[in-house]
Amino acid sequence: MELNNEKPGGMSISPYFIDLRSAYQSEMEDLRFDSEGRDVLHQRLAGKRQEIGFLLQMMELSPEMVAVVFHQGFDFTGRVAMDHLLTHDADVFPAWSSLAGSCELAPWAQDLAQIVLESPGGDRFLTLTAGLEYMAGLPVAASGLALGGDDEDEESEENEEDADQDGDDGEGGQGSDARARQEAGADWLVQQGFDQKD
Repeated sequence: MELNNEKPGGMSISPYFIDLRSAYQSEMEDLRFDSEGRDVLHQRLAGKRQEIGFLLQMMELSPEMVAVVFHQGFDFTGRVAMDHLLTHDADVFPAWSSLAGSCELAPWAQDLAQIVLESPGGDRFLTLTAGLEYMAGLPVAASGLALGGDDEDEESEENEEDADQDGDDGEGGQGSDARARQEAGADWLVQQGFDQKD
């Protein structure tokens, strides 16, 4: 069956955002628990926020690994503009300033945003981050990612789990793109002296 990424209101979400949403969620899950199963998300995000200057080197390679530092830093006030943003693909993004009336940043996030905007590509990255954080706050069905009934959702989740267990099996697709980005980002972090993720 052909995938339909169209929301009930008729707006479709670009494959680019759907792919990055998956990578963003995976990154959040990786950060959430330590080896003993304790929820350490807030501590880890606080640590990453202190390293924002260093992390900005990864904006292009693995944007989801940097975007997480803004988790819960947005207050979305204009859904129409945000919904429209999610229709864009990688090559065309509205300017960050165009979202000024649609989202507000928490004071701590404003400080981070200023650092990001001073970096090359920072404007585009901040727009992308707003889209990812907006999607993270939407129910799966509301974000247009429910591709049918419950059976189909469960089948989709099973397929994703199978793909994760199988690893690189030579098949392309959005899942493998996200995996490749995550692996490249992880390799880069190891080269910079960070411990490798399990």
